[in-house]
Amino acid sequence: MKHLLTLEQLGPATITAIFDLAAKLKANRGAVADAPLRGQTWALIFNMASTRTRVSFEVGIRELGGTSLYLSSADIQMGRGETVADTARVLSRYLHGVVIRTFAQHDVAEFAQCGTIPVINGLTDDEHPCQVLADLFTLREKLGSLPGRKVVFAGDGACNVCNSWLFGAAKTGMELWVAAPQQFQPGQAWLTRAGNQIHVTADFAAAVRGADVVYTDVWVSMGKETESAARLQSLAPYQINAAILQTAKPGALVMHCLPAYRGKEITSEVFAAHQQTIFDQAENRLHIQKAILILLAQARV
Repeated sequence: MKHLLTLEQLGPATITAIFDLAAKLKANRGAVADAPLRGQTWALIFNMASTRTRVSFEVGIRELGGTSLYLSSADIQMGRGETVADTARVLSRYLHGVVIRTFAQHDVAEFAQCGTIPVINGLTDDEHPCQVLADLFTLREKLGSLPGRKVVFAGDGACNVCNSWLFGAAKTGMELWVAAPQQFQPGQAWLTRAGNQIHVTADFAAAVRGADVVYTDVWVSMGKETESAARLQSLAPYQINAAILQTAKPGALVMHCLPAYRGKEITSEVFAAHQQTIFDQAENRLHIQKAILILLAQARV
């Protein structure tokens, strides 16, 4: 693994290796350990605001012995006159790796192609691979195994997190259902790339029946604010609430990648009842990303 640009590029064995290493890092956090990033500087190039991605990567790099450098769109020339390719060539002379959080997936891919250092996709409009790897790791912790488990992604099924879930479910043998109104369902190109094994429906109640996991994300993502009223109206029937969970498997897990807008995609009561899982999910971003950083650093040697 030279880069982490999309979950599509990862094979099941690599995903398992990431999970196994993350489990060891989580169990031994705070203990005296090697510093695999000692002497390394990684940049976080972020073109949009972030809480979990920024903090978990900065803490993870520091805990692994490295140094992080945060660069917002106001701090560098990339996208403001200098090409992505030239930025990649220059920063490759200074840095040991970059985490990029931006809008266009092709910018992340171009940086990786033109640079000579590892690139991690910290979120694009197309995908959020670190988030879904943390989600899958959390489910492995709580369910013991992933193959055959039924997961329902409810709400905006055309978003970056759902796109990554298409690949994540396919590669781990999970049964993924996307419950969304037609205009918010995954495009056929995404389904084809994921192997066409995904169930897509507008019938939320039918999708949730017998589910092991019910998952949601914010309905109005960054950059979609002008569509807020229309989105909230269309997606209102896909709220995770106590009534919809009655048809899921007893003890079903509820997941949310945060930030959560209680009263919209999830009720306050359901969020409170499942907050242990949701915040475990958030914590696991740190452990999964530390594992990714180590594996990329090792591959570069």
